[in-house]
Amino acid sequence: MRHYAQRQSLSTLSEINITPLLDLAFVLLIIFMITTPLLESSMNLVIPSSGAKNPPINKSQVQTLSIDRTDTIRFNNQVVDLETLTAQLTQLKETNPDVAIVIRPDRNLSVQRLIAVMDAVQRAGITKVGIATRAESK
Repeated sequence: MRHYAQRQSLSTLSEINITPLLDLAFVLLIIFMITTPLLESSMNLVIPSSGAKNPPINKSQVQTLSIDRTDTIRFNNQVVDLETLTAQLTQLKETNPDVAIVIRPDRNLSVQRLIAVMDAVQRAGITKVGIATRAESK
């Protein structure tokens, strides 16, 4: 009889309690809900590769071009206008063909003004151009 009673108590333990499984499912759902917006803001890019190695850029060859919110253009901390900038960049390209330009635009600068400055850099024949940005803090 005792053996039969023990067998009956074991049969009630064979039921699966799904409460921990549901807790796990909800935790995973919350984790995915939090991480998905972070993944959408990034871009998955595959950078093209080349057989030729690019030489490292010498910091002395990097020139800084800043544009503030009042559309004032500064080339190496000297205020210039767009025509003077094109002439200076052309002269710089002739003296140093490996020159690199870093453009530092203001956050509230209009896109059209940035494009005008980038066109001046392109007219000078400079191909090594970068735009300085800052990571957002949340």
